[in-house]
Amino acid sequence: MHFPHKGLTIMLLLCVLMASIMTASAGNFLQDVDVTWGGPRAKILDGGRHLSLSLDKDSGSGFQSKQEFLFGRFDVQMKLVPGNSAGTVTTFYLSSQGGSHDEIDFEFLGNSSGDPYTLHTNVYSQGKGNREQQFHLWFDPTKGFHTYSIDWSPESIKFLVDNIPIRVFHNWENIGVSYPKSQPMRVYSSLWNADDWATRGGLVKTDWTQAPFTASYRNFNANGCVASSGSSSCGSKFSSTLQGGAQSGLDANSRNRLRWVQSKFMIYNYCTDHKRFPQGIPAECKRPRF
Repeated sequence: MHFPHKGLTIMLLLCVLMASIMTASAGNFLQDVDVTWGGPRAKILDGGRHLSLSLDKDSGSGFQSKQEFLFGRFDVQMKLVPGNSAGTVTTFYLSSQGGSHDEIDFEFLGNSSGDPYTLHTNVYSQGKGNREQQFHLWFDPTKGFHTYSIDWSPESIKFLVDNIPIRVFHNWENIGVSYPKSQPMRVYSSLWNADDWATRGGLVKTDWTQAPFTASYRNFNANGCVASSGSSSCGSKFSSTLQGGAQSGLDANSRNRLRWVQSKFMIYNYCTDHKRFPQGIPAECKRPRF
């Protein structure tokens, strides 16, 4: 095959390379996930374009990605349990296995009718978490689908809602802060009963007369480096492979949006909880947030 321009040939080769490396990117639930528990309470619909999870008094439900990843961007559109969702927790997170596991969490804590959901975020590294930040959302997450994203690179972890950053956790290993960067993780989601702690510290219990509770999903997108047999499909070239994606920092507009969310909608920040850390706040809390 003859190409009149060398540049065009290089561009086409790069496109082929990117397509082979960034696997599992065009989401279809039938192809990309396995239902792991809950049996018929988890339903893949419309040829894999939609998925629903349900919770009743007997069980919740959940799914996980077929692939493991070491870095990438992971998106899903969700519509949360409507009405009185007190006691329920809907999750979207990354996790490895074992006692010293890594984990990056979105957890949506239900509430009584008319009260807002609490969006709970956390980062675990080598089995240690205790890095919670919580938010209220600036919209009703039960009325329509909204996009929730985890953008994980060797430099930082970004949590985004409708592509607006709400939290950035930087890699501060140079000051002794553990960071998830070596354990491959799967993508998980679940809907389960946690009325011993989820709503007002467990004071408000699940109203089972409202069951089944259902959360809906669409447009799952795992744009990451697939891990297999201890290696990553991106190899050591993560930075060049994911240019403009998880590797990139925040531009000025994104930093302004992050400040807006954290000033208006953050309701808990472990970095300011001095009673919890009487010996001093964690080291990463003393570093720039943006």
